[in-house]
Amino acid sequence: MTAEAAGQPVATRPGADERPVLAVNAGSSSLKFGLYGAEGHAAFSGEASGLEPGGRPVWRQSGGPGRAVVEPLAVADGQAPIDAALARLQQAVQTQTQGPTRAAQTTLLAGGAMPPQSQPQPLLAVAHRIVHGGARFTAACALDDAALADLATLNPLAPLHQPHNLAGVAAFARHWPQVPQVGCFDTAFHATLLPVEQQLPLPAEVTAPAGLRRFGFHGLSYQYLAQVLAERSPNFAQGRALLAHLGNGASVCGTLAGRSVATSMGFSALDGLMMGTRCGALDPGVLLHLLAAGWSHGQLETLLYKQSGLKGVSGLSADMRTLRASTAPAARAAIDLFTHRLVREAGAVVAVLGGVQVLAFTGGIGEHDALLRADVCRALGFLGITLNEAANRAAVCDAVCAIHAPSSAVEVWVVPTDEGRVAAQAARTLLG
Repeated sequence: MTAEAAGQPVATRPGADERPVLAVNAGSSSLKFGLYGAEGHAAFSGEASGLEPGGRPVWRQSGGPGRAVVEPLAVADGQAPIDAALARLQQAVQTQTQGPTRAAQTTLLAGGAMPPQSQPQPLLAVAHRIVHGGARFTAACALDDAALADLATLNPLAPLHQPHNLAGVAAFARHWPQVPQVGCFDTAFHATLLPVEQQLPLPAEVTAPAGLRRFGFHGLSYQYLAQVLAERSPNFAQGRALLAHLGNGASVCGTLAGRSVATSMGFSALDGLMMGTRCGALDPGVLLHLLAAGWSHGQLETLLYKQSGLKGVSGLSADMRTLRASTAPAARAAIDLFTHRLVREAGAVVAVLGGVQVLAFTGGIGEHDALLRADVCRALGFLGITLNEAANRAAVCDAVCAIHAPSSAVEVWVVPTDEGRVAAQAARTLLG
């Protein structure tokens, strides 16, 4: 494992292309971004939100020249909000990368002229987080027309994410036509799942023609955790670990020696844990009952993806912070159910692993909600987990923190995830 993978800067190879990689995650109403240098650190990062029709576009950026920025995003008459966001992003990249590359500086210092090829595009690549890679895309790849056509066939498997991810690729290709567009897939980390973990209990004549199987998601986040923990914990690098990515989307993953062997998400991003607006694992008999009652495909899709989970149970919000602050009994019920489902799925993954030596929390909820971490560790105490309560309360969201007591049989970590860094690393590796 390299120092870069653990979050430390590394020296670039002589002659290596030092241009930064722009890592992006395009959604239905937002665009998240980070500009990563050759040493692996983000020069700046941020998000353009409110890009949906009728939305109020806002630009948020931290790092880079000047102070942190939170301000309205100007959209010209007739301009699509995503195009306004990309134009603003181009300005930010140009400001950050202005001036010749180190190779060009060396040429100038030697008294030579700087040829046109020494003034390349400011980016080495744009690395796109794409939710679903299916069975074919198990590593980062260049997004040519053939790859994009194949990825579009997976739209029905992740309808809230995949179409918007691919639309983002098209938009970036318009704005940076000479820059390679690279796909980095949330399913790729789970290519090592046990065969029995991939299989669905349906007839082969149903599953084989359509490629129906369990894939797993949140792979870029889990890959980052694996990189960080491998540098800090011999128990992770050589043993059994339970990783919990908890946010608006949520899942757990079991690893052996850093490789994914089991996960709660399966064929789609609906499976497993209860989430912000998604239901998680659900008895298919419920769907049959609703179909018989006259529900349409569209109504079911909206229910399962947008009206369930924390938001659906509480009737208030998908935001755990809002629910924590509420005194409404339904808010408490939603938190309790979220915690219960997490403990239930965690126990299932630990059973597949045959035990656990490391537990790690990440994601918006996993990184910030100390009370949830305490409740989960208490419920899993039978595994030998003993929390350092003070360390858990003091854990900060921008640092890797060990929060287990010295007597604990299981290490417990809080790891702020950085999916953009993993995507940037993958793009740089792909392009040599």
